[in-house]
Amino acid sequence: MTLPTPEQFAATQKAGLETLFGLTTKAFESAVKLAELNIETARAAIAEGQEHAQRTLSAKDPQGFFALQAGYAQPAAEKALAYGRNVYAIVSATHSELSEAAQSQFEQQQRAVQSFVDSAAKNAPAGSETAIAAFKSAITAAQGAFESVNKAAKQATEIAESNIDAVTKAASKAAAQATRTAKQAA
Repeated sequence: MTLPTPEQFAATQKAGLETLFGLTTKAFESAVKLAELNIETARAAIAEGQEHAQRTLSAKDPQGFFALQAGYAQPAAEKALAYGRNVYAIVSATHSELSEAAQSQFEQQQRAVQSFVDSAAKNAPAGSETAIAAFKSAITAAQGAFESVNKAAKQATEIAESNIDAVTKAASKAAAQATRTAKQAA
């Protein structure tokens, strides 16, 4: 059985650290994007709130007041939906990148373990075939479990995307209907 050389061990550790720092950088970039989105959303909300308050205070009668309120509902709902879509896009992109990196690392480790097992099997003493077969079976089971979890995660992501689309459409329709109803009442 061949054990890794110090150079191979050091190279493996270096690659692992590079991957860790790369993933940390991606996560940090995503956090920065979310923070920037939140700051811009807050700035816009404050400015729009101030403008809306000034318009509302300048209403001459109750009908004008309610008309302003009705006109504000749909744009506010649309902005909230746009914000949600932006957050989802950032999180989804980060999730995809992290998932791809995890998949790549898993496959790399899988190849390394398989190589180790093959090397051990070639150099194993007589009578150890059962132990080698059990070890190979355990590796195959672990690989199957990872693939099942990965498939379930992909399906969950697809369902979440579908649900977000449905909620967005329903909320947009509801906001439009509420605006029409409020305008008719005013």
